[in-house]
Amino acid sequence: TQKQNQAQTQAQQAPPVIAAMPVSLLSHEEAITADVRRALAEDVGTGDLTASLIPHGRPAQGRVISREAAILCGCRWFDACFHALDATASITWRAQEGERIEAGQTLCDITAETRALLTAERAALNFLQLLSGTATVTRRFVDAVAGTGAQVVDTRKTLPSLRLAQKHAVRIGGGTNH
Repeated sequence: TQKQNQAQTQAQQAPPVIAAMPVSLLSHEEAITADVRRALAEDVGTGDLTASLIPHGRPAQGRVISREAAILCGCRWFDACFHALDATASITWRAQEGERIEAGQTLCDITAETRALLTAERAALNFLQLLSGTATVTRRFVDAVAGTGAQVVDTRKTLPSLRLAQKHAVRIGGGTNH
Protein backbone atom coordinates (compact mmCIF):
# COMPACT_ATOMS: atom_id res chain seq x y z
CA THR A 1 0.00 0.00 0.00
CA GLN A 2 0.98 3.63 -0.34
CA LYS A 3 1.26 4.16 3.44
CA GLN A 4 3.57 1.16 3.80
CA ASN A 5 5.77 2.43 0.96
CA GLN A 6 5.97 5.88 2.56
CA ALA A 7 6.89 4.37 5.93
CA GLN A 8 9.53 2.18 4.30
CA THR A 9 11.01 5.16 2.42
CA GLN A 10 11.09 7.26 5.60
CA ALA A 11 12.78 4.45 7.52
CA GLN A 12 15.44 4.15 4.81
CA GLN A 13 16.09 7.91 4.88
CA ALA A 14 16.21 8.14 8.67
CA PRO A 15 19.64 8.53 10.24
CA PRO A 16 21.05 5.41 11.88
CA VAL A 17 20.33 4.99 15.56
CA ILE A 18 23.38 5.63 17.68
CA ALA A 19 23.75 2.96 20.33
CA ALA A 20 24.28 4.56 23.70
CA MET A 21 23.59 3.56 27.23
CA PRO A 22 20.55 5.46 28.54
CA VAL A 23 21.49 8.14 31.07
CA SER A 24 19.15 6.51 33.60
CA LEU A 25 21.38 3.40 33.63
CA LEU A 26 24.58 5.33 34.28
CA SER A 27 25.67 6.26 37.77
CA HIS A 28 25.79 9.99 38.47
CA GLU A 29 29.61 9.96 38.32
CA GLU A 30 29.64 7.97 35.07
CA ALA A 31 27.22 10.44 33.52
CA ILE A 32 29.36 13.40 34.62
CA THR A 33 32.46 11.72 33.20
CA ALA A 34 30.65 11.05 29.91
CA ASP A 35 29.42 14.67 29.74
CA VAL A 36 32.94 15.97 30.33
CA ARG A 37 34.52 13.62 27.79
CA ARG A 38 32.06 14.77 25.11
CA ALA A 39 32.57 18.44 25.98
CA LEU A 40 36.36 18.20 25.90
CA ALA A 41 36.35 16.17 22.68
CA GLU A 42 34.10 18.73 21.00
CA ASP A 43 36.01 21.74 22.31
CA VAL A 44 39.56 20.49 21.85
CA GLY A 45 39.13 18.22 18.85
CA THR A 46 42.58 17.27 17.59
CA GLY A 47 44.40 19.52 20.05
CA ASP A 48 44.60 22.86 21.81
CA LEU A 49 46.95 25.05 19.79
CA THR A 50 47.25 27.72 22.47
CA ALA A 51 48.07 25.22 25.22
CA SER A 52 50.61 23.47 22.98
CA LEU A 53 52.67 26.69 22.95
CA ILE A 54 53.29 26.33 26.70
CA PRO A 55 56.06 23.96 27.88
CA HIS A 56 54.64 20.76 29.36
CA GLY A 57 54.74 20.23 33.10
CA ARG A 58 54.59 23.80 34.35
CA PRO A 59 52.15 24.43 37.18
CA ALA A 60 49.61 27.25 36.93
CA GLN A 61 46.97 28.78 39.12
CA GLY A 62 43.61 30.22 38.28
CA ARG A 63 40.67 31.77 40.06
CA VAL A 64 37.01 31.88 39.11
CA ILE A 65 35.11 35.01 40.11
CA SER A 66 31.39 35.40 39.54
CA ARG A 67 30.29 38.23 37.27
CA GLU A 68 26.75 38.27 38.64
CA ALA A 69 24.57 36.97 41.44
CA ALA A 70 23.47 33.38 40.89
CA ILE A 71 22.84 29.98 42.43
CA LEU A 72 26.11 28.05 42.10
CA CYS A 73 25.69 24.75 40.29
CA GLY A 74 27.92 22.42 38.28
CA CYS A 75 30.90 22.11 40.62
CA ARG A 76 31.33 18.38 39.96
CA TRP A 77 31.31 18.88 36.17
CA PHE A 78 33.77 21.76 36.58
CA ASP A 79 36.13 19.64 38.70
CA ALA A 80 35.84 16.68 36.30
CA CYS A 81 37.00 18.83 33.36
CA PHE A 82 40.31 19.58 35.08
CA HIS A 83 40.77 16.09 36.54
CA ALA A 84 40.20 14.54 33.10
CA LEU A 85 43.35 16.32 31.89
CA ASP A 86 45.36 16.49 35.12
CA ALA A 87 44.63 13.92 37.82
CA THR A 88 46.64 16.02 40.29
CA ALA A 89 44.65 19.23 39.69
CA SER A 90 43.48 20.89 42.88
CA ILE A 91 40.27 22.91 43.06
CA THR A 92 39.48 24.71 46.30
CA TRP A 93 35.88 25.87 46.38
CA ARG A 94 35.12 29.12 48.25
CA ALA A 95 31.37 28.67 47.66
CA GLN A 96 29.29 25.51 47.78
CA GLU A 97 26.94 23.88 45.28
CA GLY A 98 23.47 25.39 45.72
CA GLU A 99 24.73 28.51 47.49
CA ARG A 100 23.55 31.97 46.47
CA ILE A 101 26.62 33.79 45.17
CA GLU A 102 27.17 37.48 44.57
CA ALA A 103 28.81 39.36 41.71
CA GLY A 104 32.54 39.64 42.32
CA GLN A 105 32.62 36.66 44.68
CA THR A 106 35.53 34.23 44.39
CA LEU A 107 34.06 30.82 43.62
CA CYS A 108 37.19 28.68 43.51
CA ASP A 109 40.95 28.56 43.10
CA ILE A 110 42.57 26.05 40.74
CA THR A 111 46.08 24.67 40.62
CA ALA A 112 46.91 22.42 37.67
CA GLU A 113 49.46 21.74 34.97
CA THR A 114 49.34 24.81 32.70
CA ARG A 115 48.30 22.98 29.52
CA ALA A 116 45.54 21.14 31.38
CA LEU A 117 44.32 24.37 32.95
CA LEU A 118 44.20 26.19 29.61
CA THR A 119 42.54 23.29 27.80
CA ALA A 120 39.92 22.46 30.45
CA GLU A 121 38.89 25.98 31.44
CA ARG A 122 36.46 26.65 28.56
CA ALA A 123 34.47 23.44 29.00
CA ALA A 124 34.58 23.77 32.80
CA LEU A 125 33.26 27.33 32.69
CA ASN A 126 30.59 26.36 30.16
CA PHE A 127 29.26 23.70 32.54
CA LEU A 128 29.38 26.10 35.48
CA GLN A 129 27.59 28.86 33.55
CA LEU A 130 24.91 26.63 32.00
CA LEU A 131 24.07 24.77 35.20
CA SER A 132 24.26 27.85 37.45
CA GLY A 133 22.01 29.66 34.99
CA THR A 134 19.46 26.84 35.08
CA ALA A 135 19.58 26.68 38.89
CA THR A 136 19.26 30.47 39.16
CA VAL A 137 16.22 30.73 36.89
CA THR A 138 14.63 27.76 38.65
CA ARG A 139 15.18 29.47 42.01
CA ARG A 140 13.48 32.65 40.71
CA PHE A 141 10.40 30.64 39.76
CA VAL A 142 10.46 28.67 43.03
CA ASP A 143 10.65 31.94 44.99
CA ALA A 144 7.82 33.42 42.89
CA VAL A 145 5.41 30.59 43.77
CA ALA A 146 6.52 30.21 47.40
CA GLY A 147 3.53 29.85 49.72
CA THR A 148 1.07 29.05 46.93
CA GLY A 149 1.35 25.27 47.08
CA ALA A 150 2.57 25.23 43.48
CA GLN A 151 5.73 23.38 42.51
CA VAL A 152 8.24 24.16 39.79
CA VAL A 153 8.71 20.95 37.81
CA ASP A 154 11.17 20.40 34.97
CA THR A 155 10.56 18.61 31.70
CA ARG A 156 12.30 15.82 29.89
CA LYS A 157 12.99 18.25 27.05
CA THR A 158 16.62 19.01 27.84
CA LEU A 159 19.69 19.72 25.77
CA PRO A 160 20.85 16.56 23.99
CA SER A 161 23.14 14.50 26.23
CA LEU A 162 22.78 16.87 29.19
CA ARG A 163 19.55 15.59 30.77
CA LEU A 164 21.12 14.50 34.05
CA ALA A 165 23.08 17.75 34.37
CA GLN A 166 20.08 19.97 33.71
CA LYS A 167 17.81 17.96 36.01
CA HIS A 168 20.48 18.26 38.70
CA ALA A 169 20.50 22.04 38.21
CA VAL A 170 16.70 22.19 38.58
CA ARG A 171 16.94 20.30 41.89
CA ILE A 172 19.75 22.59 43.10
CA GLY A 173 17.53 25.58 42.24
CA GLY A 174 14.72 24.14 44.39
CA GLY A 175 12.63 22.63 41.62
CA THR A 176 11.34 19.10 41.24
CA ASN A 177 12.21 16.61 38.52
CA HIS A 178 9.47 15.26 36.25
